[in-house]
Amino acid sequence: MPHNTSTAYDAEALYQTLLAQVRSGLEGVPTPAIVGIHSGGAWLAERLARDLGLTARLGFIDVSFYRDDYAKKGLHPDVKPTQIGFDVDQACIVLVDDVLYTGRTVRAAINVLFDYGRPARIMLAALADRGGRELPVAADFVATRASLGPGQSLALERGADGALTLTIEDDHA
Repeated sequence: MPHNTSTAYDAEALYQTLLAQVRSGLEGVPTPAIVGIHSGGAWLAERLARDLGLTARLGFIDVSFYRDDYAKKGLHPDVKPTQIGFDVDQACIVLVDDVLYTGRTVRAAINVLFDYGRPARIMLAALADRGGRELPVAADFVATRASLGPGQSLALERGADGALTLTIEDDHA
């Protein structure tokens, strides 16, 4: 897919904005945890956990089997294992996704979390909110809101050096 680099976002600056929001939002919260949704949300969650000193309470989830369109789309070829190595019961969890769109991925992620226990609270952090919600889902922390045209999507990528890039792509499906 060709990138439209004239509409690239400064993902590193956006990450710093998100980090500041999450840091502020977690003040006074006892034993918070961070869970990233594969793959872009997992990259962000890794960095947030490292920068906030929460690497011992970091988890990752793959929502492939929980999506409401699983029967239609089938198994994604790059399914990752869910890894949650802390007690979810009564935890305050920051769920991290790269781009918030319809809300269906977040709904699926919440279903995964409840398979592991009953959190006291789930807060949502997203690097970008592109609107277009189909479910009543809103982010507690969001670095930017993006307005996209029909047939466009936001893509987060991580370079070999760990640097993040966020670009608008034209969907050619």
